[in-house]
Amino acid sequence: MGFLSKIFGKNDTVQSKTGGMEDYMTLVRVYFQAVLATRLGINNLAMLPDLRTYKQTFRVPTLNNKLGLGEKASVRKTMKNIYNVDDNFFDEIDASIKKNCKKMQDVQPYLYQFQGFTQDLMMLVGNLMKFKLRVPGFFKKAIYTMTEKTVNDIYDKNSFNDPGVIKAVMSVRQYNQRLGFSRKWTTDFIYQIVTLAKKEPKPSEEAGAK
Repeated sequence: MGFLSKIFGKNDTVQSKTGGMEDYMTLVRVYFQAVLATRLGINNLAMLPDLRTYKQTFRVPTLNNKLGLGEKASVRKTMKNIYNVDDNFFDEIDASIKKNCKKMQDVQPYLYQFQGFTQDLMMLVGNLMKFKLRVPGFFKKAIYTMTEKTVNDIYDKNSFNDPGVIKAVMSVRQYNQRLGFSRKWTTDFIYQIVTLAKKEPKPSEEAGAK
């Protein structure tokens, strides 16, 4: 559990280093909400709970009287520093929201779609990569290559045997047809989660620390 996880109300007693998986996912959510605020002119922080907590905690100033601008810049800088995320990652989120969220009524369906997309993706990666996830974290290039192959399989392969996998694959393809993320974006997103998950305390380690 890292610094943001504590701030956002997580209560686990065992804590890992700053910049863990929870922090990464929180920052991604904050960025999405900042983009939505900017594009749709949302000024009510109650509608954007993660953005509100981030803004208040780190005292991010509102730029040009427009919510989202300063927060977008702050999250970009933070994620670049901690995770080496490149500009294309953020630009694709901007483009996806621009395409799908033209009015307030589009926001909740879009966020539900993204949530379903990421949940099915993570389930598939855990299922399809299996033993490959045991590769030590310092083999970063090998892990990225394996992640990239798994993402390509999700989009191209039709010979899966497990009905649950087939259902999730179809779901991911349908979600992304609407969301519009590139395979590279998907690979980069999953790669971060895989590598960060390797740094998380194992259940046995957590039990021993209590």
